[in-house]
Amino acid sequence: MAARILYGLLAILIFGLIIGLHEFGHFIAARLSGVKVNEFSIGMGPAIFTKQGKETLYALRVVPLGGYCAMEGETEDSGDERGFMRQSLLKKIAILVAGPLMNLVTGFAIVLILFAGYGAVFFQDSIVGFAEGFPLEGENGLMVGDVFYSIDGYRTYTSGDASTFLSYHRGDTIDMVVLRDGKKIVLEDFPLTRGTYKSMDGEEYTGFGIFITRTPLPTTPLSILQSSVNTVLGFIQLVRFSLAQLFTGGAGVDDFTGAVGMTATMAEIGATAESTGSALANIFYFAALISVNLFVMNLLPIPALDGGRIFVLLIDALVFLIIRRHIPDEWQERLVTICFILLLVLMALIMFQDVVKIATGTLIPDA
Repeated sequence: MAARILYGLLAILIFGLIIGLHEFGHFIAARLSGVKVNEFSIGMGPAIFTKQGKETLYALRVVPLGGYCAMEGETEDSGDERGFMRQSLLKKIAILVAGPLMNLVTGFAIVLILFAGYGAVFFQDSIVGFAEGFPLEGENGLMVGDVFYSIDGYRTYTSGDASTFLSYHRGDTIDMVVLRDGKKIVLEDFPLTRGTYKSMDGEEYTGFGIFITRTPLPTTPLSILQSSVNTVLGFIQLVRFSLAQLFTGGAGVDDFTGAVGMTATMAEIGATAESTGSALANIFYFAALISVNLFVMNLLPIPALDGGRIFVLLIDALVFLIIRRHIPDEWQERLVTICFILLLVLMALIMFQDVVKIATGTLIPDA
């Protein structure tokens, strides 16, 4: 119990740091662009520490889950030449992109440090054999030693991806790319379907009849860098995969987790690790996943998020090119406000869902 509390506090601090770094990205970009920043805050709620700079109020607030960078004229023209709304389109986009970009850099840095510092061993998914009666073995199909490259358009960046993407596959055919003797073998509309086979232990199961193993890769400085890049790309792809499952019915909203659930998951990961070193490594790896996810999610074209604000700016620029008039600031502000309220409602529902999962012990089913 004590370990869960300790790792829970660490998870809260890390989660707050991730969000703080996001806001710091906005802050640095705004300062470099000459935009006046009225307040830069780490945390939410009442301030426990403040310091007034030359023009910016720096604050540390009591709830370490959030933060903000309040720029002059951020939502409407304040009349100040250094206000956000008075800047060029490229400067506005650069400032908005800087926050998510900081999350991407943070996630990559964490992964690279973990892989370089903990002597990580890297693997790739390959075929070690087939079940008796598997009908698609051969040069025009799959062969022992084939390394999975992509499945249904999803790259197998890290070990375990092949089994994951296969498990979610539905249909009578599949698009697959494997590496064989250094060459890409493209299998389009490949008639791979589930059937009843015997596992390597002789037990019957329903599946594809393919035995997948983890083939180790040599550990070199170059492979560490490449694996770090692949891991981050895998994190990004995971968001795309999750959203695709949501819209195709493969997953529901109840499968998503918010800040409370992620913090609790990090605490559970730490508490169930074999050692303190493993706990910290696992927690920071999960933190890297969260940070990269925030990079992607914040760039989605949802008006309450950075990506949505960029989308509105681009639409406004397009409208101006066509009719020589900008979309009124109040219209943009109303749209952002409505979407922000809807986002808060969704976050509240997911938070409630997280609390229920924690109370019923279903947040991490396999734990």
